[in-house]
Amino acid sequence: MTMGETTHTLSPSDLFPGRYWHALDDGRVQCDLCPRLCKLNEGQRGLCFVRARHGDGMVLTTYGRSSGFCIDPIEKKPLNHFLPGTPILSFGTAGCNLTCKFCQNWDISKSRQFDRLSDLASPEAIAEAAVRTGCRSVAFTYNDPVIFLEYAVDVAAACRERGIKTVAVTAGYISKEPRVEFYRHMDAANVDLKGFTEDFYGRLCTARLEPVLDTLKYLKHETDVWFEITTLLIPGENDSTEELERMVAWVVENLGPDVPLHFSAFHPDWKMLDTPATPAATLTRARKIATNGGVRYAYVGNVHDPAADSTYCHGCGEMLIGRDWYELSTWNLTADGRCGSCGTPCAGVFDGPPGTWGRKRQPVRLTAA
Repeated sequence: MTMGETTHTLSPSDLFPGRYWHALDDGRVQCDLCPRLCKLNEGQRGLCFVRARHGDGMVLTTYGRSSGFCIDPIEKKPLNHFLPGTPILSFGTAGCNLTCKFCQNWDISKSRQFDRLSDLASPEAIAEAAVRTGCRSVAFTYNDPVIFLEYAVDVAAACRERGIKTVAVTAGYISKEPRVEFYRHMDAANVDLKGFTEDFYGRLCTARLEPVLDTLKYLKHETDVWFEITTLLIPGENDSTEELERMVAWVVENLGPDVPLHFSAFHPDWKMLDTPATPAATLTRARKIATNGGVRYAYVGNVHDPAADSTYCHGCGEMLIGRDWYELSTWNLTADGRCGSCGTPCAGVFDGPPGTWGRKRQPVRLTAA
C-alpha cells in the first residue's frame, strides 16, 4: 500500500528508530511490520499513522506516549482463563493498522491528534506502576500494540524482570518476522477474529483474513502464549449460522478444542451507526454452535448473561468458575487448574486461588521515569 499523507514536522521525541523496514530501488522505504507493506516517501506516515519515514529509515512516533492508563479486571480484555480475578494495568497509544468501520475504540485507534497522548512513561515506569498497584499483568490494549512493537517489547521486557506478565489485545495483523519478536515477549493474547470471510475483512477492515489465521496457527503451534479469540458479531455481516459453523470447524481443526471463543455484541459506532445492535439471541446461537462444534469454552460479551459467561468442566459438566459480568462467584478449581469435582484439567493459566479485583476500573496517572 502506498500512503500519500505528509506528516507534521517530527520533533526529537518522535525519532525512536523503528524496526522491520527496507529501502526500495525507487527511493521509497517499505514498512515490513504488517501485511500492508506501506511504501513511504520522505515526510509520509503509514496507514497506522504512528510509523513514519524519516531520512533513510523508519521511526515510531508514539514511543513512551500513552492515551492513558487504567487498572481493569483481566476478564475485560477478555481473558477468562488467564489469572482469573486479577487486576491488569491497561494502556494504549494512538492509531491502528486496520480501518474497521465498526471500531468500538475509534476515538483512540483512529486518532491522529497526538495531544491525546497525555501520559508519558518509560517501560520501567510502567512495570514499576504495575508492581506498586498490585497488578499481576500489563495489557497493551485500546489500540493494536502491533503498531508500537518497539515500545511494547521494551515494556514487556521491563515487566518480565519484575515478575509481571504481559497481555496483547490485538487483531493479529502482523508479518511473519516481527511476529516472532513480538510474541516472544508476550505471556497471553486476545486476538480479534473479526469475521471469517475475505469479503468481510476487505469491505469493513481493508485487510485480509489469511494473515490473521496464520497468526493464530503460529500462536498455537510455535509459542507458549496463552490466547483466546474474540469475534464481534455484527447483524447481517458476520453472524450467519453457516459462517459461524465454518469458523468453529476451522478453530477446532487448526487450534484444538481448548482455545476459548468469545462472541461479543456489536453496538452502533464509528461508521456503522445505522447497523442495529446485536440481539442477545444471536450470541446465544453462536455459543451453541461453538459448543456443538467441539469448542470446550465459549462465552458471550457485552450482554448480561452469567450462565454464558461462566466456565464449565468438559469432563463432568460442573461449573468451574462462575462470573457475573467481571465478578467471580463460584470457584471449583484446584490450585493446579483441575476440576474440583472430577479432576479433569481446565485449559488456561491458573496460579493458586482466584484474585478478588472484581469489576473495578481505576484510572492511574504515571510520570516518566
